[in-house]
Amino acid sequence: MTFSLLGRCARSGQFGAVATTSGLAIGARVPFLAPGLGGVLTQHRTDPRLGPRGLDLLRSGCDAGQTAAALEASTPDFGWRQIAVIDAAGRTAHRDGAWVKPARGAAHGPDCVAIGNILADEGVPAAMVAAFLASPASPLGDRLVAALRAGEAAGGEGRPLLSAALLIVGRESFPYADLRVDRDTDPIGALASLWHDYAPQADDYVLRAVDPMTFSPT
Repeated sequence: MTFSLLGRCARSGQFGAVATTSGLAIGARVPFLAPGLGGVLTQHRTDPRLGPRGLDLLRSGCDAGQTAAALEASTPDFGWRQIAVIDAAGRTAHRDGAWVKPARGAAHGPDCVAIGNILADEGVPAAMVAAFLASPASPLGDRLVAALRAGEAAGGEGRPLLSAALLIVGRESFPYADLRVDRDTDPIGALASLWHDYAPQADDYVLRAVDPMTFSPT
């Protein structure tokens, strides 16, 4: 009952993730990113411990495929899990446990991977990847929101959605953007509105942190 996407912007070096579900607090449980390193999605009977473990594997030198394989091999109850990984070079991998409920699916493209479970249509991840790749020159946040909207338009989960999240990391140790919507009748629309309002200020929030003397409010 979740669909999500990991993406990399080759131009800026940013990594990003979007996710939505009919449950609550998806932003706290599914997407995990690290600057210059990559990211992990962990969902379906979600085990948030797999996110930090996956980042540690990437940090140790594993690529996306090796990370996904190691997470699967080292998790006794992996049959209930669905994961995706992107590494620093934009390579991607995913794994579906045997007991992940249908319709389920995954799709890969240059610098991106989308996964979903308990979907209304198994083509949802492919629609998300196509939307993400459609405007490669656009800001990463715009591409992520477009992917989430495309997943919903392709059928989505088939249940009323409640929460959505967008996470982006750049060069700093803190997120470039970490936006979350919970218990909303239109969480994707609300998330898109949040990003629309936050995007023009995102660089200023970074500058306030790293160079407060230079920052000048307008």
